[in-house]
Amino acid sequence: MWNRLKSFLLFNNNTGQTIIKNIVWLFSGQIISRFLRATIVIYSARILGAGSYGAFSYALGIAAFLTIFSDIGINALITKEAARNPELKDKYLSTAFFLKLGLLIIFILATIATFPYLTNIQEAAAIMPILIFVFAFDTLRDLGSALSRALEKMEIEATVNIFTNLSITILGFIFLTINPASYSLATAYALGSGLGLIAIFITLKGHFKNILTHFTPKLVKEILVTAWPFGLMGLMGAIMLNTDIIMLGWMRSPGEVGYYSAAQKLILLAYILPGLLASSTFPSLSKFAKSEPEKAKYLLGKSTAIIIVVAVILLIAGLFLGDFTFNLLYGKDYAPGIPTFKILLFTMLVVFPGTLFGNALFAYDESKYFLKFVTISTLLNAGLNFLLIPQYGIEGAAISTIVTQLITNIFVYIKIKKISGFKVWIHFQNIFS
Repeated sequence: MWNRLKSFLLFNNNTGQTIIKNIVWLFSGQIISRFLRATIVIYSARILGAGSYGAFSYALGIAAFLTIFSDIGINALITKEAARNPELKDKYLSTAFFLKLGLLIIFILATIATFPYLTNIQEAAAIMPILIFVFAFDTLRDLGSALSRALEKMEIEATVNIFTNLSITILGFIFLTINPASYSLATAYALGSGLGLIAIFITLKGHFKNILTHFTPKLVKEILVTAWPFGLMGLMGAIMLNTDIIMLGWMRSPGEVGYYSAAQKLILLAYILPGLLASSTFPSLSKFAKSEPEKAKYLLGKSTAIIIVVAVILLIAGLFLGDFTFNLLYGKDYAPGIPTFKILLFTMLVVFPGTLFGNALFAYDESKYFLKFVTISTLLNAGLNFLLIPQYGIEGAAISTIVTQLITNIFVYIKIKKISGFKVWIHFQNIFS
């Protein structure tokens, strides 16, 4: 029994088993990691209050934006190319590493120079230098995660994620107990993220041993040209998740930022589900897209049907249990965030399948279309926020997010439908038959 379980969880035996194994690992890793992170988020929200927690969330939102910008799709490219061409793995990995270092330096210097002008929340400005380290450590750790996905060994990514978040949680409780301030929480995030970076480099040291010697200049242009469209998909997600926080920080009070961030954090817990499915199927979808298109079509259609059913179930549960869950986790002081939470629940109907569609475009080498989609989402989200936030506050930001996600993902769906010809309805019938 133990040998069979070990074989299933630690070895790649066939396509179906490998996908299920990777989903199990990523799901377990994300659930445990999110639970750990949620405990420190809820504790810090109660200890710091809406104002200080809002300032921390604002600064962390900037750091999250930087992580997306500095990647520009390099991680996904490493996963795709290393899965397709294992013999070129070391060259891609080494070149990507040096590219990331260069981008890190550029963005760190730009942040130091411009952040004082991005907010009038003094507390957020004070902790931003610490959160820059979170951005740097997360960016480099993600390179290791991309490699583990290329190897279809998601158990490595899951274990390191759990360790990283456990470190952040433990350090967060200790530091906040000693000094209940946003500075303490930011320090815990930075140190925990640094420990996670060390962990993944130690775990994958056999694959990283050539990282300093296999830099290939001719791959620089190829990586940048191929990767940046997929980076735009990540940017589109960051826009949806962080633009509202940043614009609320400009236009409303730190307390309102805290309410919105509290609501958003619960929604992000649900977002891990489509991300897990997309990450687990991406290596196989990348291989099948060119060599076995019917398998790719089937895989995309079945995955989409499953994730839509999950989204509907979670939406109904959230509408019925939302008030109780929100009050239980955050306390009655955060009650103003409940309407926003219920509005954001509807984003699951769009984000869940949209996550799969975005990954599919990259697997089919059609990621160039993301420039159009990201331009639409950026302008639309910013414009709607400017219109709705002054009058409707955090509820207006939530409505802006739903409308932007819906319109953008309709375009993504139309394009991937045309490219792959995948079908969803037939898989719905199989699920319920």
